[in-house]
Amino acid sequence: MDATVAEILLQRWGVALTGAIVPRFAEPGWSYEDEVPRACPTCATPLHALRRPYESGGRVYRYVALVCPGCPAAFTLADLGLKTYEQLTAPTGRASGAAARVPRPARPAPSRDERGTRATATAVPTARPPRPAWPARSPRPAWPEDLPAPGEPERRALLWCKVTDPAWRPAADAVAAADDVRVILPEGPAFAPLRAHLTELGLPFRTATYWVESEQVGTVGDVGGRTDLVAHPTRTTGATAAPVAGPGAHAARDSFAAQWDALEELPEGTHEAVFVPVTDLVPPDWAALLPHPTFNPAQSAAVPEVLRDDTHLLVVAPTGAGKTPIGMMAALKAHAAGRKAAWLVPQRSLTDELDRELALWRDHGLHVVRLTGEFAVDAELIRTADVWVATTEKFESICRAGSLRDALAEVGCLVVDEIHLLGDPSRGAVLEALLTRVREDTAGVRIVGLSATAANADEVADWLGARLVRTSWRPTRLTWQLPVLPTADAPDWNARAAVRTNATVGLARSVREDGGSVLVFCGSKRRVRATALALAADRGLPTAGVDADDAEAVERVCTKAGVRLHYRDWPFKREAEQAFRSREADVLVATSTVAAGVNLPARAVIVNDTTIGLDRIEVSMVQQMFGRAGRVGAGEREGWAFLLTDETDRSEWQARLAAGYTVRSRLDDRLPDHLLAEAVQGRLTSLTDAEEWWGRSFAMHQGHDSVDPVHEAGGFLLASGHLQDRGDGRWEPTALGKLTSRFMVDTDPARALSEALGRAPVPGSPEDAEDLLAALLSTQLPVLEQAPFTDRARRALLQVLRGGGRADADARDEPADEEAKPVAGDLARAVLLLIAHSPHLFRGRSGYVLGIPVESMTNVLEEARRYLAWLGAQGPLGTVSPWIGVVASDLAQRIRWRALGPTRGAGRLLWMCERMATAPLAPHLVPRLWRAARDRGIASPDWPGTTPPRDCALPPDQYRALLAERATHTTPDPEAEGCGAVVFTRGDRKASGWLAAYNEIRS
Repeated sequence: MDATVAEILLQRWGVALTGAIVPRFAEPGWSYEDEVPRACPTCATPLHALRRPYESGGRVYRYVALVCPGCPAAFTLADLGLKTYEQLTAPTGRASGAAARVPRPARPAPSRDERGTRATATAVPTARPPRPAWPARSPRPAWPEDLPAPGEPERRALLWCKVTDPAWRPAADAVAAADDVRVILPEGPAFAPLRAHLTELGLPFRTATYWVESEQVGTVGDVGGRTDLVAHPTRTTGATAAPVAGPGAHAARDSFAAQWDALEELPEGTHEAVFVPVTDLVPPDWAALLPHPTFNPAQSAAVPEVLRDDTHLLVVAPTGAGKTPIGMMAALKAHAAGRKAAWLVPQRSLTDELDRELALWRDHGLHVVRLTGEFAVDAELIRTADVWVATTEKFESICRAGSLRDALAEVGCLVVDEIHLLGDPSRGAVLEALLTRVREDTAGVRIVGLSATAANADEVADWLGARLVRTSWRPTRLTWQLPVLPTADAPDWNARAAVRTNATVGLARSVREDGGSVLVFCGSKRRVRATALALAADRGLPTAGVDADDAEAVERVCTKAGVRLHYRDWPFKREAEQAFRSREADVLVATSTVAAGVNLPARAVIVNDTTIGLDRIEVSMVQQMFGRAGRVGAGEREGWAFLLTDETDRSEWQARLAAGYTVRSRLDDRLPDHLLAEAVQGRLTSLTDAEEWWGRSFAMHQGHDSVDPVHEAGGFLLASGHLQDRGDGRWEPTALGKLTSRFMVDTDPARALSEALGRAPVPGSPEDAEDLLAALLSTQLPVLEQAPFTDRARRALLQVLRGGGRADADARDEPADEEAKPVAGDLARAVLLLIAHSPHLFRGRSGYVLGIPVESMTNVLEEARRYLAWLGAQGPLGTVSPWIGVVASDLAQRIRWRALGPTRGAGRLLWMCERMATAPLAPHLVPRLWRAARDRGIASPDWPGTTPPRDCALPPDQYRALLAERATHTTPDPEAEGCGAVVFTRGDRKASGWLAAYNEIRS
């Protein structure tokens, strides 16, 4: 069948399509595809897919129409919150090894009356916020399960209006029929007549400086008739958007109520009268250790609770309320009692911030150490420290290191910053497992959790057994808005991005022209650079020829425009922070790194993207971003926040922001990993122990009372060789299990990688071995498989693949396919091949390799290094083929020290340099030891004599012990079949056959 969407509905089901439709649905060329595993969001009838081919850029694609014969109605993928047809047809089950969450009860489908009301919205002949003049339905995805469905229907006669048109006037009949009329409108002289009109009518209104939302929410029609609750939003362009009924209308109502409350007039003198001298609440000798001489209202409410006793405590206060001094009080109380304090933060950037804030403590003799993944652990430094500042992951790795358990026993207080990240998809499971362990610790470790946002803080506090301190005070008033963006062609990512960028530029311009500062959050590094260039162009800077991937060029142009950039690997982020704090720059464009804890407030915050990568941004993160709005230090009392949304997701975001962030357990997402960690630490030795451990978790506290996930995780660990059954029903971690836990490797991809390597044939040369490892790592590890790269990087890396990973290979004989699309993992594989075959490109500290920013490769290389080191450490265990242990270990060392440009076979010498330098001094000493050895022609650690090199940090006896660990005097069997033979020592190895290429540097 080759017809329009309406014709197919009529011919196949005998029903006529009604209401407004997407223009392309009226074009011929559609054909029936299949029934799909989705139900109609309006009547729950199964949906059917229709497809129509079209051509773009010389390639053929297919549009999708999803039709419901029951309504009848037609939807786009975007209407259902989807981006691709594959998402529509993909199975919705969880990954193996994890138990599915208990679904919420399904909501009943709207009644015919509800649907009829929604479809009969009519235009009103008086001036008002524009809304559709057609009886159009608003096709939307089903209401998300994690959002509560509305309870009782709205019985009040409401007329709530958000206005951006100075010519608007409320309909007289609607005003007469409504019990509750409210209006929010902009300040400024253009709206003076409207304000006078509202005053004359006696209608309450509130004004805002930067008001851009236009929406009418109510239960009365413009001619005075009663309706179900319905919202009529308007796009930022002034064009009408589809009306919203059902849960979305309730979300719009709740959103309006929150905004109305936020705009309540602030009484004069609110701030000056409530600050309390710190010496009124804390011992006098502590005052010198605090950043300010007074406590604000939030701090003065929490500090007495901190000092009262050693009960667990959960403090919930808005971003910007000053939670750091509260954590300081908890740490100082532990120190005064002769115990250590550990302060956990979620990101490395926050350890920088906190480390600077605690510099005053060092000046007064307290020993503060900073622990993150980028710094090696000095066990003695940890033991002698008074305060540890660590990321959650680093603290967990210390917990798993048996040699540091004596130091852990001295910890008296655990301060957990951003404790609501218990619900974070990537970090929540680690934090929950850690807190579950600390809660049962009989040594009396006190937990003090700090959070800016947790709607169910009482539930979290109850699980912790903590006293809850909650305050709503913040130094400035915050008003947030969700402007509705113009609709862009859904398949065109660039068009959608341009719409968001243009909206950001317009909002930033209005704030900057008023002398304000702006903080813009983007969902990716690429979007940060592109948005910063657009903001610079708006200030008249020539940006047309600037490559967004050229960091120095972007920084140069944007700096001239007063625009700075910030993300984890941005080479100029420190300069950006300083420039923004001093207001040398009035716009900072950043990723989410700045949201949680980095103190960079602005008058206005613009959240440009509602996704980070392909994942929806968590509402807790949005709330933290919003919390950066308001510059109390500059004497300002108001902050403005904007989340840019489109019609498909605005209602959900209104609901999420109005309801707040609810912390949900994520432990079952990574249950085998944390079950293994507990077993390795000796905390559980049987399935019964595991069930009891699960019973103490936040997951169980929230109602995940089935132990099936524990049984599945235990079975998985036994089957994958991480645990073994001793025969009496008791578990014991294997050598592989201990290694996997120590490296904090995820057990699921680790098993997949090991199985893929086990199926692979034994390579016949070093080149084949390195190519095989690169290929398997890039397809078996999700971080590598899904690694994002810019268009410029894609082109360069595809050329690398054509050249076999050799930058100097001549691939010009092969035609360059400009339209070639890399398959999953290809780009990460190209990066690993460059390390293996063209290491000279990484020598030095250049910011670019083949024109590709080195920072864009960092995540790929660090994730690959961790798994390669894990594989290499298995060599002596015999759990992998010997060739894997040798090649993986060599590659792991070469990745870590890639700035030295090490070639094949350098791994053994680098290992020796690391050991001689010691872990804490390695970043400084390894390059010196390496260069000294290479200058003398040394290619391996097999030198004679017992005199330590000049830069060796080991004492003589430890150096001699290190010499004994070498494989120098071993002689592998040269006649071994296959790849050769390997002799492993405690940390070294030596091989024969083609693996002998890894004994020493040969080029």
